[in-house]
Amino acid sequence: MSIDELIDSASLQAVVAPEPLADLLRRSSAMHRHLCPRQVLGARMGMYAGELLGLALPQTNKRLYTFVETDGCFADGVSVATGCWLGRRTMRLIDVGKVAATFVDTQTGQAVRIAPRPDVRELARGYAPNARSRWHAYLIAYQLMPLNELLNAQPVTLTVDLKAIISRNGLRAMCEQCGEEIINAREVIHDGKVLCRTCVGEGYYTTVDQVYTERHQPNQE
Repeated sequence: MSIDELIDSASLQAVVAPEPLADLLRRSSAMHRHLCPRQVLGARMGMYAGELLGLALPQTNKRLYTFVETDGCFADGVSVATGCWLGRRTMRLIDVGKVAATFVDTQTGQAVRIAPRPDVRELARGYAPNARSRWHAYLIAYQLMPLNELLNAQPVTLTVDLKAIISRNGLRAMCEQCGEEIINAREVIHDGKVLCRTCVGEGYYTTVDQVYTERHQPNQE
């Protein structure tokens, strides 16, 4: 069966890559019940990071830390290839809407950001000219393209404090305003009080009662 025939199958789980990438893609697609181009990009970025940083991946420890710049299927592809997961506190989402990631060796401090080449979609069509759609062509090509045509990698220096992000296990504090527990040293000292970030105005929500009160203040005039 040809590559195009495989990729045209109804399951959308066709893996045409060589090992070990093929195994990573099978694991990633099992999580989503399909394989998509962004999973492939994530897995290949993770593998490439291991080569550039000289690390054996997927890791079984927590030496590698990864910042992903978008969520979804892409992030899971990165996770399967690297062993970095949000649940293991070895991955962090910095949501800037880009299919890109920065990989950091926490022992050496070396960091590299990897992203697709700007012209990768145009190049991809040459690898599967008979694919039934551009989406299918990307799915095939991203598995087969050489790294120098697929990805750009650049050494970077972090502008965030990685040690503070990772913090230490067992650190707990209580917010003196809302009374909720704060872990991982995320508390803020404000006017001499220990507060959570929500209570100092850095929250991502407001309570329903607060919004209701603000909208139904009696007319003081």
